[in-house]
Amino acid sequence: MRRYFEVTRTHTYSLLFALPLLVAYEAGALLISGRQAGLRNGADVLLRTLLAAGGVSGTLGFTALLVLGAAVLVGLERRRKRVPVEGRVFGLMVCESAAYALAFGAVIAVATRILLGGMVPMQAGPGLERLPLLDGVVLSLGAGIYEELLFRVLLTGGLFAILRATKLKRTNAAVLAAVASALVFSAFHYVGAYAYPFELSTFTFRFLAGLAFSGLFIARGFGITAWTHALYDVFLVLAGAG
Repeated sequence: MRRYFEVTRTHTYSLLFALPLLVAYEAGALLISGRQAGLRNGADVLLRTLLAAGGVSGTLGFTALLVLGAAVLVGLERRRKRVPVEGRVFGLMVCESAAYALAFGAVIAVATRILLGGMVPMQAGPGLERLPLLDGVVLSLGAGIYEELLFRVLLTGGLFAILRATKLKRTNAAVLAAVASALVFSAFHYVGAYAYPFELSTFTFRFLAGLAFSGLFIARGFGITAWTHALYDVFLVLAGAG
């Protein structure tokens, strides 16, 4: 198990594991585009807007840039130390992510109740119940890949690097970066066409969720975190449809 936890944090496993989420989301978005033109995850739209300002536009160009970046990271890693790729490891990663996703809501709900001293509203999910089932699942997959890329990799990682550059201690920099990105992550869910009205309890729930995802990202890497987020949202969508 020690070897499993070590290898699954490498770029080779983490990024290859996240790739099916990206492919499934893009394929699903294309499939529903005929009746829901422009229906995409908000973090995806934000990243596309930022990259368009730099001259990278269009679904193909944007996706190609992500895949190219992942390929470069994996290639550089494998030049230093070749990591054997085993199919059964990916299967275990799916099971691990599913276990985290199933426990995630209950754990964060308890933490929110303790912090606020009250009950968490039932609707603390991704706000996709108003959509058809397929649309909700597709956007859930997009949340896993793009929200984790934006809020954990870019925002948490970027803030950490900036704070470290100011000579702040590593632990303090990590805590401040995680808290700041969690606040932004929570606020992000109250904007857009499918956002919930603001409530302190749901804001707190999502803030704690952001902290938990940051901790998971640090401990288990991008792939596990992206799948955990995606599966958690998918489970909520399926529960709402049932």
